[in-house]
Parts: sequence; structure tokens; C-alpha cells
Amino acid sequence: MAAAWPRLPLRLRLLVAALAAAVTCEAQWKPKVIGADLPPEVLGNTLTLRSDKPSMTDGPEPGDAAGAFTVLTLDGKFCYEPSSHRGPVFVHAFTNKSGFLECLWSSESSLGSLVDELPDSAQVLFLSLDDSAVSDALWMREQVHRVAAAHSKKEVLSRLHFSPVPVFNLGNWISQVFYYWGSVSRNYVLSQVSFTSEGWRMPIVIKRLDARYDWLPRWGQQTYQLMDAGDGCESSPSIEGAVAWLSEGNCSFFDKVQNMAKSNASGVLVYALPGNSLQDMNCVGDQCNTTLDVPAAMVHLEPGVAQALRSGKLVYLTVQNTPSPNYFFCINRQGALAEMGLFLYPSFSFINWQAQWFDFYANLLSKLHHPARVVQVFDKVKMHGEKGAVATVDMPEGLREFTVLELDASLLCPGRRDSSCAHWDHTVQLFVCCDRTDSTHCNSELGRWITAFRRGTGRWLTDVSPLLPLLDGNRCTLTMKTPPWAMPWVVSLNLRFRIGNQTVASDNVTDGNQVLLRPFSLMPLFSGGTFDKRYNERYKPIEFRVPPSTKKVELYAVITAHGYDDHKCGEFCVTSHFFLFNNAFNNTLTFDSAGSPLGCTTWVKDGAVPNEYGTWLYGRGGWCDGLQVDPWRTDVTKQLDMDFGNNVVYFGLFEGHDPNPSKDPGYIIMSSYLIFYK
Repeated sequence: MAAAWPRLPLRLRLLVAALAAAVTCEAQWKPKVIGADLPPEVLGNTLTLRSDKPSMTDGPEPGDAAGAFTVLTLDGKFCYEPSSHRGPVFVHAFTNKSGFLECLWSSESSLGSLVDELPDSAQVLFLSLDDSAVSDALWMREQVHRVAAAHSKKEVLSRLHFSPVPVFNLGNWISQVFYYWGSVSRNYVLSQVSFTSEGWRMPIVIKRLDARYDWLPRWGQQTYQLMDAGDGCESSPSIEGAVAWLSEGNCSFFDKVQNMAKSNASGVLVYALPGNSLQDMNCVGDQCNTTLDVPAAMVHLEPGVAQALRSGKLVYLTVQNTPSPNYFFCINRQGALAEMGLFLYPSFSFINWQAQWFDFYANLLSKLHHPARVVQVFDKVKMHGEKGAVATVDMPEGLREFTVLELDASLLCPGRRDSSCAHWDHTVQLFVCCDRTDSTHCNSELGRWITAFRRGTGRWLTDVSPLLPLLDGNRCTLTMKTPPWAMPWVVSLNLRFRIGNQTVASDNVTDGNQVLLRPFSLMPLFSGGTFDKRYNERYKPIEFRVPPSTKKVELYAVITAHGYDDHKCGEFCVTSHFFLFNNAFNNTLTFDSAGSPLGCTTWVKDGAVPNEYGTWLYGRGGWCDGLQVDPWRTDVTKQLDMDFGNNVVYFGLFEGHDPNPSKDPGYIIMSSYLIFYK
């Protein structure tokens, strides 16, 4: 691939630099930024910037203010001025020593996602870590221009900037970030294979691209013998105990690895045919449900290795991961440096998703600028253990006048790097008990979120207005907690009260004016439990009457499915939840995206934290990693008898039947209410 790229003549390189120097920064494109017109006090209250420029002593950290810089590009200059309040800037450094980046830049789907889906607010600066920066920049630009033309997306090119100056010659703080943030995380290191054979004075070391993280196990640290097994499209018993050396083509990557697993191989190396780039070795569809116990990777065909195998020499290999400067960082809309998280596979979609989240956050800041009565509950309080985070606060005067209640919640990590964040994803629940609350309502759930997987970002604004009746008192105690064994988070929470058109009764409209309704009472319904064959046996019909003067009745439920049984329930299976009123009116919530490969990526625009260090992309049963759990609300007024008795029953099904796992049943977490308005 890039090893064959010609170096540009010196005079051409000088011409490129001269042309770049002739362009002024005033010609730079300036996008419209959502939330850019917010006053300084709002921005200052939402993000603390540690300094006016990255530190030059210990090194820049996430959250530091990004200083101004200018970088020569193939088309002029790219200039960044913090005071301009531009959209987010993504900075990417390429190196041909990385098999991951080779695939990122050679995959048509990866490049297509960049030109088709990059949000209009974002700009990307492409750099090179190597002294081949001129040819790297020209090649990267050629790749992008070719795909943009094919997709009729040339307008995106004005926001993509390619620099012929290597990172180590930039002369500004950008190089500090790449080297100081150097990563040993998977996909952000130089993944290599080292081959040895008798008679070789030096080992042969080539780059590798491992198969998808969730399909196969990792490579061990031992030394393996390498044996040629053709194209791997059939089993080969003679390969037992060795790593199979396979050519690409003639069958799928999955078939190759599966055949070698049946042959008891210790691993699989698939080499690209001459002239081909490394590819993302992934399973497709139901293939991904098959467990294969051998690691696999793709490499380039190395003539010395192939010749040694043909001549009958013994060839041995080890895999190694060499630390490297980071490949990505970004500057958010507020002008602060930010990590990009993990690219789980080679695709520019991960830049797009991060840009979408920045757009979401800018919109969130705008919403927080709306007038509201704010009650601060937690301000960067550690949440950990059995107790969690607990605070008792005074409720605002005139509480019964408010019609809207929003939870402004954020989660941070103990340190400034993602590496300090808690592993795994956990449920976060907020419970409330007020001084006048009766025992049936005390410690009811007010809000629910799911933590991100090792990512230090996340803020959400959740409308829980129907639960205003839970705040019945002058003082309320709020408790926010994760499972007690989970690693700690730092939590902030504000209650936002306001008067607004939160809910409207359709039959209360006079002369075009809508009558504002307020929830005045609620009735608890059903909770969840173990999702097994006895799940629905615990639910009996609830009899109730609608309180006098009620104008509207709403079903309110917060439901999430968790666990992993033999049907992948409840996290990754499709479950349906039914609320049946008066044996006639059915209300159904179905988690139909559960288990889908990219189900949660569609929620990044609504606040799901992207680029986590786990399986955040998959759709879940009513939730996503790093996202609030939105309530399910349904107007059931017309389903009820407003003057006499009513009944409601709940049941949950898997594929239209009662759940019946053979082992490790999952579970449902549910809080549900009837909300009465007047």
C-alpha cells in the first residue's frame, strides 16, 4: 500500500508550502454553531477550562482549553481561534505503520461514512506522524475526493483539511497531545507480527489487523509455529497446534477461521493478495452467534515468510503491540480538548458519532439557558458503594404551581482521562422521599440512567414532569446509586422546575387556547423481576377508580431489560410489555431494536455517549450505554370509565410467549404509574 507511494520532489513540496503560505486565515470557513450565542456565564457554568492553552509542563489533558494554532495544508492554511466559537474540530494523525489505519483509509464503507454522514458543524484536520507526510496528505486527499465525487458529496470537502507537514514538525502544541496522550489501548497501538526462522539474522516484523473484538479471542504471548494451509476454505487436520497461514479469497473470513478452529489450529493469519489492502475481518449476521476459540488477524503477504514455508523451513511467530502516539483527538464546541474514545473497528463513523454528540451537547446547553427554578442536589459528588450519593434539599416555594420537572444529570470519572472511568455499564437510579410522602411513595424511583463504558463524558436532561406528585413536602431526600460493587462515578444533579405546556388534554381547548394541566396524584402499578417462566404469574389485575376532578389519565412506565440467558434475554432479545385496561384496551411497548448491530448508534443524537470501550453499539432492551432511560408515556383517558371502577393488568413476553429460559434468566427493572391530571 503506502510503501510504494512515491516521494514528491523537493521543488514540488516547496511549491505546496509556498501556495499554502499565500493564503490568509481570514478565508477559513466558519460554520454556524448551535449554542454559540450563549452568554459566557452559561458556558462557564457548564464547563471548566483549566487554562488558556494546553499545559507545557505535565502535558495537555482533556478539559484544557485549546490554544490558537495555524497549520499549512495542501489547499492553504487551517487556522483555529478559540474566540471564534466554531464547531468541533477533529484532528487525525495517520501512519502507514498501523494496519488499523490502513484499513480505515482503504475501506469504501469507512470513507463513504465520512463524506456522507459528517455533521455540518464539524471540521477535520488530517496529519501524518511520519516523514512521508507530503505523500500521505496527497494520498488521503485523493481517497476522500474520489469517494466524495462518487457519492455526489463534494460540499463536505471544504471542511476536510490535509496537511503535508509531519506532526513532529508542526511547531505547536498539537504534537504534545498526540505524544502525551499516546495510547496502549487496542487499535491505538502498532499491532505487529514478528516472524523468525533458522538462518535469519533478524526477525521479519509486519503490521497486522486483528479480527473484530467481539468475534474471536485475543492473541496470547507465546511463540507459535506457522504452517501453510492454502486458502483455508476446507479443514486441514495437519495444521493442529500451529497458526494457519491462509490466503484471502475463495470463501469468507468466517469460513476460514471456522475451518481452522475445527482443525484445532492455535490461530489464523490471513494474508492479503498482492496489491490489496488489509480488510476488516468480521462475521456477518448469524455467523456472529458462533463461538470460535482461535484468534485471527490479517497481514500483508511477506515474501520472505512465504518463501521459507515453501522451502520447508520452520517459521515461528509472536504477536506484539508497540506503543504509539495517539491517532485522534478533538476540540469540542466549548474550545476544550477532548478524547475520542475507542474506534471499535476501522470506520470514520466513530468521528461522525462523536460530532453528533457535540451537536447534542450544544443543544442541551441551549435548553439549560431557558428560565427555570433550579434546585441543586449534587455538585460533583462521589457515587459509590451501598450508600451511593445522598442529599436532602429544600423544595421551592409554590411547588404546586410548576407543571414541568426536568432532571439535569451528569456523570464524570474520578480522573480526567477515560482510563480512570468505571469498567462495564451499570444502571444508575435516583430515588426520592419527602417529609410529607406516605410510605407507599417513599423511595420511589424518580430517574434512571445507564453509565458509559470507560468514557468520561455524559450529561442528560430528562423530563419526568408526571412524577411531580412524588415531591410532596418541604424537604426531600434524594439518593442516586449504582450497584454497590461498581467502580465510582462523580455525579452532578439539578432539579429544574418551570411552568410550561408540559401536558394538554385534547378536549380542553377553547378558542384555540390550550388548557395547562398539572399532575396532582399518581398510583403505583407494577414492578419488574426475574424474566423466567414464572415472570407473569406474579402480576394480578389492579382495581382502581379515577379521582374526582381528573381531566386526563396517563400511563407512565420506565422499563429496561437486562441479563443474558440462552435467548440473549433480556439485554439483547426483543421483549414486549403489555398494559391492558378493562380487558379491552391494550398498550404495548416493544424493544424491537434489541440485539441489532448498530441500534444504540442511532441514539447518539439524543445523548448516548459514543466511542465507549465496550459493546455500546448494539441495541438493547429499552436502554443504551451512556444514556438516560426515557419514560414511556401514553394517554389512556379514553380507555377508562371516569365515574366507575377500572382494572389494569400487565404482562411481558418474549417472541409472543412467556419467557422460558433454560439457564441464567435475565430480569426486568420497571417502575410504572397511573398519573392523574387536572
